[in-house]
Amino acid sequence: MYKTFIRPLFFIFPPETVHSFVAESLRFFFKIPGIAGLVRTFTTIESPLLEREVFGLKFKNPVGIAAGFDKQAIMYNELANLGFGFVEVGTFTPFGQPGNPKPRLFRLPDDQALINRMGFNNIGVVKAVKNLKKRNTSIVIGGNIGKNTATPNSDALSDYEYCFRQLFDYVDYFVVNVSCPNISHLRELQDQESLTKILGRLQEINYLQKKPKPILLKVSPDLNNQQLDEVIMIVEKTKIAGVVATNTSISRENLKTQQDKIKSTGNGGLSGLPLKDRSTEVIKYLAQHSGKAFPIIGVGGIFTPEDAIEKINAGADLVQVYTGFIYEGPMIAKKINQKIIALKSEIS
Repeated sequence: MYKTFIRPLFFIFPPETVHSFVAESLRFFFKIPGIAGLVRTFTTIESPLLEREVFGLKFKNPVGIAAGFDKQAIMYNELANLGFGFVEVGTFTPFGQPGNPKPRLFRLPDDQALINRMGFNNIGVVKAVKNLKKRNTSIVIGGNIGKNTATPNSDALSDYEYCFRQLFDYVDYFVVNVSCPNISHLRELQDQESLTKILGRLQEINYLQKKPKPILLKVSPDLNNQQLDEVIMIVEKTKIAGVVATNTSISRENLKTQQDKIKSTGNGGLSGLPLKDRSTEVIKYLAQHSGKAFPIIGVGGIFTPEDAIEKINAGADLVQVYTGFIYEGPMIAKKINQKIIALKSEIS
């Protein structure tokens, strides 16, 4: 029904308009008494075979929503009713910012992909905390943090530290985002010295807390093997909890969409099916070359249960969807979880 009727209707309108409509619709719909429970009967599956304990947190199932879908922390409670085991909100910056000029989100239906150059548009971490205080779900909530566009890289640490302190009591884990291609010069912070400084300082603050929280690093699919080796060394040195692999890509290779349309779309991060193989390669490389020394959240090109299983077999402990959720619809988490149960049942 979703792919036959709803998605074609949605795809008539600009993607950012649809995203806002969906957010408001979810919030309105789930306020109706009894709706949340009814929806869960169709979208949610629970089983001990799905439960995971990863970086000290208990997950009802390993399928989550990636950062960027709920940028303002306004629909994580509603998304929890669609069968997901966790939701990552953000990216948040110290001060609210409008992001890049519109249009900044584009569909590539022939490739089952998206290109976005949103630019960390968000309401700011203080207002986000007000929304997170309305939490009424028991699923795990992650907080993705970044720097304001106007903040020079030399001062980036203060932005990450501010967001970390503000969010600490309201999320279960953190993801440090230095790999988004839509913020000028942000990816320069992926170098070993800058990353070690940022992650090391956040860990210092973390260890001073009564109960430290997991900190993860989100990495780019565009890193080469040497840079991935550096990621492994940084994780070992700073003792952060793990890695999210991967973010969006600046690559435009092997796309089916006509080149003139791609060129007219302009800069931005590519997500969706074209990232499937590369994100799996990054997951596999990090897992193998670290000796599976740390947990990995796998994200990039997950559309089917088989895609998710491929990520898990490559070394991912958890998986996240974003573009696949948009193209496949609200049953995606349940379908993946059913496949995981089926495979575990066969083994046992």
